[in-house]
Amino acid sequence: MLLEWWSGTECTMYTDPKSLPYYGKENAIIVLNHKFEIDFLCGWSLAERFGILGNCKVLAKKELAYVPIIGWMWYFVEMIFCTRKWEQDRQTVAKSLLRLREYPENYLFLIHCEGTRFTEKKHQISMQVAQAKGLPSLKHHLLPRTRGFAITVKCLRDVVPAVYDCTLNFRNNENPTLLGVLNGKKYHADFYIRRIPMEDIPEEEEKCSAWLHKLYQEKDAFQEEYYRTGVFSETPWVPPRRPWALVNWLFWASLLLYPFFRFLVSMASSGSSVTLASLVLVFCVASMGVRWMIGVTEIDKGSAYGNIDNRQKQTD
Repeated sequence: MLLEWWSGTECTMYTDPKSLPYYGKENAIIVLNHKFEIDFLCGWSLAERFGILGNCKVLAKKELAYVPIIGWMWYFVEMIFCTRKWEQDRQTVAKSLLRLREYPENYLFLIHCEGTRFTEKKHQISMQVAQAKGLPSLKHHLLPRTRGFAITVKCLRDVVPAVYDCTLNFRNNENPTLLGVLNGKKYHADFYIRRIPMEDIPEEEEKCSAWLHKLYQEKDAFQEEYYRTGVFSETPWVPPRRPWALVNWLFWASLLLYPFFRFLVSMASSGSSVTLASLVLVFCVASMGVRWMIGVTEIDKGSAYGNIDNRQKQTD
């Protein structure tokens, strides 16, 4: 609701028209670049416009499970969390993915193969790793972590018919933030989406890893073309905005906020200095909590994963 109705952010798809009938009508693994603070919101917006938002799943870092309200919600709707340590994730992630095989409705499963958001510092370190491994350098992406993708494809191959390669960018060099969305700032997102049949992806882990590296080289070329021309190469299309996110928000706001504000007015009019001080304290704590949750999405306050300052050894 905040992205589509409050800030009015526009999301344009660039895709092969032959793929449109499949979107929202099948299970799919989403491979999305991880460079912007609101990339997940833009993904949710497209999922909502295809009527499949309620069935979206994601492979996310375990720390997000402890974020109040949002993290708890993700836990109860069966999001898959990982520690980003392969020795610990090998069995737990596979077990969660195998449960997903029995999910009764169509779903989208999002995975950020880069493992963390793009920053110049992380990019420099990532390309040093690429050079050491003899892999081509990437200009607009980090080196993908292949094991998570390989195990996802292995566990879901028989029930997921396609991988959607999604490359996101914003017009006019916009630098979107969640705080900007909350302030009502409008952004213009462009999504380049390719539907890749699952049978085109190798089954062997080593070949699957090589395939993913090649995919990211292609994604890098798409981004380079976008920065040069301002558009992606496929046919642009804007999915129609549906009213249900707004209707849902208005319903719960009417149900919960009206009695809440009546309670606040009653407390404020009581005249008790202790009551008023308690009310101010609650508002300060709530404001700090919201600001902290927003900070989780900010790039400059992101995790140390992928930084050389992170003393844990990062292996592919």
